[in-house]
Amino acid sequence: MKLATLRTADGTRAVRLDGDTLVDLGHADLGELFAEDGWQERAAAATGTTHPVEGADFAPVVPNPSKVVCVGHNYTNHIKEMGRDLPAFPTLFPKFAETLIGARDDIVRPGETEAFDWEVELAVVVGKRVRRADERQAAEAIAGFTVMNDISVRDWQFRTIEWTQGKIWEATTPVGPYVVTPDEVGGVRPALEVRTTVDGEVMQRDDTGTLLFDPVFLVRYISTVITLNPGDIIATGTPAGVGNARDPKVFLVPGQTVATEITGLGSCVNKVVGA
Repeated sequence: MKLATLRTADGTRAVRLDGDTLVDLGHADLGELFAEDGWQERAAAATGTTHPVEGADFAPVVPNPSKVVCVGHNYTNHIKEMGRDLPAFPTLFPKFAETLIGARDDIVRPGETEAFDWEVELAVVVGKRVRRADERQAAEAIAGFTVMNDISVRDWQFRTIEWTQGKIWEATTPVGPYVVTPDEVGGVRPALEVRTTVDGEVMQRDDTGTLLFDPVFLVRYISTVITLNPGDIIATGTPAGVGNARDPKVFLVPGQTVATEITGLGSCVNKVVGA
């Protein structure tokens, strides 16, 4: 299934993609849906109100996750371009719900930066509460996958050795448009092409099969530290090709369109606008 959270005149609604229509699932958003036992069967059987896909106004797939955990340095090529050694353990940092925007929303570049960068990422969406998961529990806790553009404010990110202040700028991180269940993409360790384009020029291209720490491992590792709740999001890292690693450096400016896409999941297509 492909599931989404749709903005409507009456508020957000959880929906399922059926051809060229979106079927209402009886919940306000996907976070609310995933909190219900048996959500897969309910979502597959739902026959609610329909909305056209054309012109759909997608909200972040989960508008209010209890947490967004991001992974740095998880593609070999990206680690090498940043001049670092391969890590023994995942590098983790948080995002917050206020950081997220929809897959077609404009991205407002903050006036405080001249170093506004792109990062295509496979994002894992949690569908079951889990703590200290083993292999089976971690796999079963994955509701599906979506696309994230982990927009980074590099000049703030590198003010200190800790990255968070460059990663959590309000309303800068597109995520969506769909959560795609593992059965549609080859399982819980999918090998999917990821790509970023800026005004049609390819900036990043890689394959999620080359992740150092795969989705199941990340659910196990993170759930050892903290409970993962339905609707929580894990961003699995970005491949080589970010603007900050180029010579000369290249960053997003107002008027450009940045598209982050993953085979089988869809794309976030966002215009960059000035503050």
